[in-house]
Amino acid sequence: MSNPTNPLPLKAPARVPVLPAVLMGILMLAGCAAVGPDYVAPDPRPPQNWHTPLQDGLQATACDKAELTRWWENLADPLLSDLITVALADNPSIKQAIARVRQSRASRAIADAGRYPTLDTSGAITTNRISQSSSGTPSGIERDWYTAGFDAGWEVDIFGGVRRSVEAAEASLQATTADLENVRVSLAAEVARNYIEARTYQYRLDVALANIAAQEETDTLIRSRFDAGLSSDLEVQQARYNLENTRSQLPTLRSGLEAAKNRLAVLTGQTPGSLHAQLEERRPIPVPPLAVAVGVPAETLRRRPDIRSAERQLAAQSARIGVATADLYPKFQLLGSIGLESINSGDFFDASSRFWSLGPSVSWRIFDAGAIRRNIEVQSAIQEQYLAVYEGAVLSALEEVENALTAYAEEQLRRAHLREAVDAAQRAADLARDRYSAGLVDFTSVLDAQRSLLSFQDALAQSEGTVTTDLITLYKALGGGWEHVSP
Repeated sequence: MSNPTNPLPLKAPARVPVLPAVLMGILMLAGCAAVGPDYVAPDPRPPQNWHTPLQDGLQATACDKAELTRWWENLADPLLSDLITVALADNPSIKQAIARVRQSRASRAIADAGRYPTLDTSGAITTNRISQSSSGTPSGIERDWYTAGFDAGWEVDIFGGVRRSVEAAEASLQATTADLENVRVSLAAEVARNYIEARTYQYRLDVALANIAAQEETDTLIRSRFDAGLSSDLEVQQARYNLENTRSQLPTLRSGLEAAKNRLAVLTGQTPGSLHAQLEERRPIPVPPLAVAVGVPAETLRRRPDIRSAERQLAAQSARIGVATADLYPKFQLLGSIGLESINSGDFFDASSRFWSLGPSVSWRIFDAGAIRRNIEVQSAIQEQYLAVYEGAVLSALEEVENALTAYAEEQLRRAHLREAVDAAQRAADLARDRYSAGLVDFTSVLDAQRSLLSFQDALAQSEGTVTTDLITLYKALGGGWEHVSP
């Protein structure tokens, strides 16, 4: 029998698997909410309707998205549509904006890579010689060292610093994409403006040439009357300076036309002079459509890419505050290594040459003289700046539309008055010429009537171009001229 006084042998306590428990705890903490402010998009609360009364074809009905995207087709000028299509494909500004989108996309991928483990491999063969003084031998000791292995690491995003950086990169990509769309808006409008400018110069040249022809007839008439003793030399000189003054306008008009053509070539990504053959044929200034849907202010703010870009930049900066805040907290990493090392190449692949290590690590910036908190303040102040930029973009957008609505309506009214003035001036010029031929009025009446006719016709030509240009400005202000590009 066993001695009852002897205690039974005790079993050794089971070893607690500390490492798996630590890993499980870290992974659970990784699901915590990210530090820093959660972004809430601002609500601009625009007015329900435009302040400017809608008239002369302007309507508050909702804009057709497809129609606004390619608004230039409403002008029914195939050459203009072709030029804009070429510009949207080949203009250097477009190519630059597209490259920025690719850059932002790559930056977003770099930020996203921080959420995943890293794996490095290395290998080396080194020869070491121990000095004679340390080895105590006359010749020293030389030794080869063979190593190869893998090192793995993973920063566990417990406090969301990496998640916030990905959030910032994603918002920046969306802002850059909106910038590309805004470049398209501006470029389409710029091409159309220069095209209208070229057609307006052609119209004004035609007006000047028609007046020169009429004034040449008058000059011939005056000279004939002078030769017959019916007119004075004063009237001859008056007819001459009136004619030469009109001729003097031609070089300025031709120079403006050349500049508009060259600018169109550059906007379409071509060398100056490339479009002269296409633009040589005289064509009328494109006429605006009878009805233009402008929608309401809220629709414009949602559609304009510059406002969307400002809002996305604000969102990106809000996420950067979270990145800065995460530096206040410790950083946890899982590190591991596995490999082979040996001093002899022959037993390098033996089991005895294997080594490995695995375990978590933590680092924490305990003291930095307040640099982290100051950086949070910096990022917060930058966010306030982006908010101000966004608010300014909203106000500027509303201002642009209001001004464009007013300019378009008022220029149409001005054009109507100029048309009446041209008709009256034409009748006055005809009457003055007939009465002068009949000897009922002096030649001064003819000169005044011809000068007034040229002035009103030139003003009407410019107004015809301005009406269409104002409509182009309105389309641009409404955010038309872009197609959504997926990041």
